[in-house]
Amino acid sequence: MARTHRLKAIVEPCLRIEQAARDAEVFADLAAADSDPSEVSRAMAEADEVLKKAEEEIRRLELQTLLNGELDVNNAYLTLHAGAGGTESCDWVEMLFRMYWRYCERRGFSLDLMEAQPGEEAGYKRVSFFVGGDYAYGYLKGERGVHRLVRISPFDANKRRHTTFAALDVVAEVSEDVEVDIQEKDLRVDTYRSSGAGGQKVNKTDSAVRITHIPTGIVVACQAERSQHMNRARAMSMLRARLYELMLDQKKKDLERFYSAKGEIAWGNQIRSYVLQPYTMVKDHRTGVETPRVDAVLDGDLEMFIDAYLKKSVKGNSTGKAG
Repeated sequence: MARTHRLKAIVEPCLRIEQAARDAEVFADLAAADSDPSEVSRAMAEADEVLKKAEEEIRRLELQTLLNGELDVNNAYLTLHAGAGGTESCDWVEMLFRMYWRYCERRGFSLDLMEAQPGEEAGYKRVSFFVGGDYAYGYLKGERGVHRLVRISPFDANKRRHTTFAALDVVAEVSEDVEVDIQEKDLRVDTYRSSGAGGQKVNKTDSAVRITHIPTGIVVACQAERSQHMNRARAMSMLRARLYELMLDQKKKDLERFYSAKGEIAWGNQIRSYVLQPYTMVKDHRTGVETPRVDAVLDGDLEMFIDAYLKKSVKGNSTGKAG
């Protein structure tokens, strides 16, 4: 069923493009056969609109051909971490979480919140979520790294400009038939009460689960479900995904390079900067792509950055360079 669904994701866009070409031809024929200038104009406008949608479909299909990695077609687990900066960085994590939520809505991906650690005053210290959909990991893998925000802080009474950081980890979900050696003796499992909205919604049992893989230090958690059993199952699935990502790098040096891709959550390691003051600009430091439309980007309009990263990665790999 999963394979059939993935094949449909390739075939159906092609069928839509073919249908759009036929529709545009029909509108063009109607325009040529009509003598009323207003009707001709209306038919040509319809043909133009159909062709624009077809061009967008073609662009997406072309981009999808770049997603040929082993795990690109899979779902993804994303975790945002606040950097130094207290409340300011926690608020930045919440802004990024909303940005990715909106991006997933635009792409037709599902997003499920797995675990969130609230900040002391606002935002989140850490938030983990699951993104489901064909090629979710392929599209989002390039977002792994440090994101930098420059703005006048709403939490500063003196209205000074602040620079703050947050980091995003992205790993692919792996299927159950993929062998990942996880020993029970290597796990430390903690349970705690899920955070709620208060009143009757507060969970009265210790249903949230946090799992620490002692040999690697990897920590995963889930509090999305009401059942401790279900939370543990989802946390274990995320742990398998992260351990499998590590298994892909056999040598210690490669393993260290995997972790350093995110780098320290501080100045000099950012992949992208979002500047709100004294001017407005979002710039990706890996591809050079930039735009003054900060509000649109923070509302989930990430296609230009993701497209550029994927194209650069493929070009880099074809010349033997790192993407």
